[in-house]
Amino acid sequence: MSWEIPGPGWLFCPADRPERYGKALAAADVVIIDLEDGVAEADKAAARTALIETPLDPERTVIRVNAAGTLEHMLDLDALVRTEYRRIMLPKCESAEQITRLAEYEVIALVESPLGALAVGRAVMVRNAIGVMWGAEDLLAALGGNSSRHADGGYRDVALHVRSQSLLAAKAYGKFALDSVFLNIPDLDGLAAESQDAVAIGFDAKVAIHPSQVPVIRRAYAPPRAQVEWAQRLLAEVPNHRGVFTFENRMVDMPVIRQAERIVQRADNAGAGFAS
Repeated sequence: MSWEIPGPGWLFCPADRPERYGKALAAADVVIIDLEDGVAEADKAAARTALIETPLDPERTVIRVNAAGTLEHMLDLDALVRTEYRRIMLPKCESAEQITRLAEYEVIALVESPLGALAVGRAVMVRNAIGVMWGAEDLLAALGGNSSRHADGGYRDVALHVRSQSLLAAKAYGKFALDSVFLNIPDLDGLAAESQDAVAIGFDAKVAIHPSQVPVIRRAYAPPRAQVEWAQRLLAEVPNHRGVFTFENRMVDMPVIRQAERIVQRADNAGAGFAS
């Protein structure tokens, strides 16, 4: 993976609202300018014009284009040629071929259909695939369902399956994994719990739909000070040992060392370094 993601708090911004571009980038680690579902059909041409005329930092910006095989997708690519953006999110990604056709770009595969869920392992093997995100709402619509979550807010089994499958596919091939959006904007406690779960199982970032969600996500990804200090002490001790050793009454092998490295990395990505 050639691009080190700038941080864990990503934020969608509709492409037809250029007055929000700068605010979104200021609020988030990465902004996803959305030419697809966030823009009405009648406004897509204006959205592409705004994309061209309102440039952002290309290192912290991803463009979600329309789905492969559509006229809007081709028009999006024509517009992108006139920008410096070279990282795109491909919605409803369903094959490796859809990604390889975008060879001039680094592509995040967005898994949100039954075929996409079955094909994600093959799709992300290709060279220009850099990450995977999954989406529950389009998935459930494609399945003929009407709800991705139970009444308590937890995902239904099929959504959890695709979430896990997307994460496994990404990590199997050395790509980053983005956890899906949390639609209940006022429920910051629910977002915090889901973000903490994303951290625990290995998602590299979580995507927000409102700026108020970004600080919650960042806090979830910032490890506690005590945890970071433990990881730093452990890593400092590693050169003094060969193979398995005991550290602070805990057996340490390579998986534990990798966990410690990940904790330190998350602290670095969190900016301030520690959660309170």
